[in-house]
Formats: sequence, C-alpha cells, structure tokens
Amino acid sequence: MCDNEVKKEVVVEEVFCNEEEIELTVHKTSMFSHGDGFIVYDSKGDIVFRVDSYTPILKNRLLLMDTFGKPLLTLLPKRLTLHHRWEGFLGEIIDDHQHHPIFSIWKSTLIGRSSIMVEVYNDESPTMYQIEGCFSERSCTVFHLLSSSDHDTFKESAAHIKRKVEPTRKIVLGRDVFSLNIKAGFDAAFVMGLVLALDRIDGDDVVAPLEYHKGIVTTNEILA
Repeated sequence: MCDNEVKKEVVVEEVFCNEEEIELTVHKTSMFSHGDGFIVYDSKGDIVFRVDSYTPILKNRLLLMDTFGKPLLTLLPKRLTLHHRWEGFLGEIIDDHQHHPIFSIWKSTLIGRSSIMVEVYNDESPTMYQIEGCFSERSCTVFHLLSSSDHDTFKESAAHIKRKVEPTRKIVLGRDVFSLNIKAGFDAAFVMGLVLALDRIDGDDVVAPLEYHKGIVTTNEILA
C-alpha cells in the first residue's frame, strides 16, 4: 500500500469508505413515530441514507437504506440483556434467527463513568470501537481501538457527532439536526448504523442540562 493510500475499514460496503474526511447532515424527522425517522444529506444536499422503522409490527427494528431505498443494515435489540445491547445485520432481516450479526453495540458502565462499546465481528480477531461523550447532547466521538506492537492500546478518531450551526446567522440548531464528521477510510454506513443505535441507547429521553440549551433554537424556528 502506498504511503498516501487511505486504509479502508469496511464493515457494510467499501463504497461508503471515502478517500477524504466527509461531513454529513443528519435530520431526525417526525414523519414516523418519535425517534424513528432519519434522513442523511451530504455536503451538496443530496440524500445519502434514510431510515425506515415505521412498520407497527416491527417497531423495534431499524432499517438503514441508501439513497435508492436499498437495504444496507438492520439493527435489532438483543434479547434478554441488561446492557441496552443492539446488533447490526447486513441487508434487511425480520428477526435474528439464523442470522449472524456483523457488529454489536452496548453501554458499558463502570464506577464513576460510562461509555458505549462496539465490537465488529470478522474472520480474524474482533475489531473494537469506543464511543465517548453524550449523544443526547449531540456531542460524542467514535474511537477505533488499536493495539501497538508492544500490545499497548491506543485510540484513533473515526467519527464525531456535533451540533449543526446555521451558516448564515451562526446559530446552533436544535437536536433534530446535527453534523456527522467521518474520517477518511471509515465506513459511513457503519457509522450511521451506530448513530441509530445511539439514539435508542443514549437518545433524547436523556435531557441535557438547562444551561446547555441556552442560545439553541429548533429547525422550525430557523424556518419561521
């Protein structure tokens, strides 16, 4: 591999591993039931991903699709777990019977701190990620956990979630619209799958401190 060639961390599809860092805009919509709808735009305003979870019978299933409606990833809650664990499956599935997940995400709580852990299953040893920060405040970072030659563990930033700023008026938008920055080489479909799980594990039912909301307006206020 050439020195300037980007190493691709493929989880869903290689086509979603970009050569350069990208910024996506994620819009949490209300076209479905609360907390279920997402539309993701690129820097040109084109739809990259959308989320389908409005089927009443399958209300706990999250389906990530590309711009053409092709199913990319299904997320299902893990049964009988105390750690708010979700699992990701390639394509569209109805349940997890006779299907093997490609990754698992759960909340890890230790004394005095908590974080979100992700395990990606592959033919070799599993790949680990850690998510630090608070998704409900739209402020968190996805870290790729790596091991050095002397077996020390270090973290590499893979993606960052932050508040979206309205460019003209320089106003921070509400939590229904936020930015998703993905580093070069990382699978954007996989990262968006993590966002969907985070919305269920650490979502809007966790209320941010009052002072955090000062100076923040909703998208509807901007459009008014």
